[in-house]
Amino acid sequence: MAHDRCKQPMPLHLRISRNLGTLILEGAIAFCSASLLAQAPLPSEPELKALAGLPHYAPPQQIAGTIRVWGHGAPGLDFMGMLFKAWVDGFAKFQPNIKFEYDMYGTASAMGALYAGKGDIAILGQEIYPFETVAFNRVKHYSPTEIEIATGSVDVRNFDFAIGTFVNSKNPLTRLTLPQLNRIFAFQDTPAENIVTWGQLGLTGDWADKPIHLYGWHQDDVFSTFVQFRALDGNHRWRCEMKQYRHIHNADGTIYDSGQQILDDLAKDPYGMALSNVRYLKGIARDATKPLALARNADGPYYEATKATLIDRQYPLGRIIPAEIDRKPGRPVDPAVKEFLTYLLSREGQGEIVRNGKYLPMQPAIASRQLEKLQ
Repeated sequence: MAHDRCKQPMPLHLRISRNLGTLILEGAIAFCSASLLAQAPLPSEPELKALAGLPHYAPPQQIAGTIRVWGHGAPGLDFMGMLFKAWVDGFAKFQPNIKFEYDMYGTASAMGALYAGKGDIAILGQEIYPFETVAFNRVKHYSPTEIEIATGSVDVRNFDFAIGTFVNSKNPLTRLTLPQLNRIFAFQDTPAENIVTWGQLGLTGDWADKPIHLYGWHQDDVFSTFVQFRALDGNHRWRCEMKQYRHIHNADGTIYDSGQQILDDLAKDPYGMALSNVRYLKGIARDATKPLALARNADGPYYEATKATLIDRQYPLGRIIPAEIDRKPGRPVDPAVKEFLTYLLSREGQGEIVRNGKYLPMQPAIASRQLEKLQ
């Protein structure tokens, strides 16, 4: 099958990427390899477009040293391991005298290692929490420097997928703003500010006086925490009416994912609204539920979660992967750390993200702003 495919004309996205000269082609043009196809999908046009706008890594000098990295990962679960190894191996071609020590025990371990002086880079599996910044500041008396190194996925489990808002397919609603989301899912200071019926969202007829039934992750879940800070203005007072879900661990070792439970129940409720992800649009939820386009405010524009809208930071509930470093105000970044993070933001480093096939690359202008933080 792979051999027959190689006889066909080169697909458009590969022809485009060759013309753009992206380094990822070193992996992508090997699309005839069955092993490569099994590891990751071919790069999409939004990914290749992003790579084409990134600079090549050009080390100004050879540097020696050791970089201690803590963070995103877990024993037995490869959230970052393969990607990080690819980064280290790729970086070694340019800077062979920089060595690494990495302890990827999870995001919760990362910031403590940084402000305790045990690590040089803390790679987080999600946006830094305000209390983590406060803890760092209490110890160091200044804030950590954050360098965004990757974009969260559309729908890959454990790789910071975008959060979506869903309704039953029978519902005529098609879009929502973050301020509306706040007034729906979180208690407001006055009852009049709460949105509790579909008529308050503009629906008429039989829908107007029907209550909005809420479905979402348990309020102490990391997804709920993200929504709390991104969409609810930090408000932790979730509506008591919301039905909250946790994973169900079955006797046979399988997991009934909370996100799937949410959409499965929404599929049975015409008056429901849910927080979940598009990966769970399967089974009974596939045709019976639908995602809403989201906007940051009533002026729009409204976006659905796609690779393009996530890379360009247009979709309001997209995720990022940050690297936090300890940079004392007025002092330069450690040379080895600076070079490694510069590499991660280069066409070569971001190309490894695309080749890995889980996270998404950085948009060039956003990557450029991260590089400025290293100067």
